[in-house]
Amino acid sequence: MKSKKDLALGAVKILEELYPEASCALMYDGEPWKLLVMARLSAQCTDKRVNEVCKTLFVIYPTLDSLANAKLSEVTEIVRPCGLYHVKAADIISSAKRLKEVYGGILPDSMEELLTFAGVGRKVANLLLGDIYKKPAVVVDTHCMRISKRLGLVDPNINSPEKIEKALAELIPPEKQSDFCHRIVTFGREYCPARGYNCALCPLKGLCQFAQKTRKEE
Repeated sequence: MKSKKDLALGAVKILEELYPEASCALMYDGEPWKLLVMARLSAQCTDKRVNEVCKTLFVIYPTLDSLANAKLSEVTEIVRPCGLYHVKAADIISSAKRLKEVYGGILPDSMEELLTFAGVGRKVANLLLGDIYKKPAVVVDTHCMRISKRLGLVDPNINSPEKIEKALAELIPPEKQSDFCHRIVTFGREYCPARGYNCALCPLKGLCQFAQKTRKEE
């Protein structure tokens, strides 16, 4: 039986072959402040919808300064399709102001500092650290949680994102963590959704405990 470390390395290799280009699903045009905004909007919302909403948002507010000085009521109406729009609008304006006034527009590169921004938790902070600064970072979203459990990389009874983050950080090489998380999102959408999965067609079926269990039950 393979160790969790071997399972993780095997999954990393297959996903690299399957998706040679690992990229963030949020289309932020390489601008750190935009990713900060989009990541906050993505909570309980699809990346596709965030991308659509932000086409409008960034036309009206094309710079960090313009968003920092925006009227809350106007931003609230723009981000309404993302859900939780009152809180999200307030958070992104607050974050824009903080980024401008405290950091001179330069996104900080530490977990501790990123967590001081409104609405930013470890998932968003890790996304920013990995994508912007290429630091080791495990982004535990719903796809990552579901698939890491199904593969057998983490205990299926663990529901704490922080515990899953810690477990995966010990299994996945630091330089591959951020890209692994981007790839697992794409993989989750294409092959391993919460429902409607087809283990027989899955590229990871040879490694996956869930696929092996499903096959035995058939």
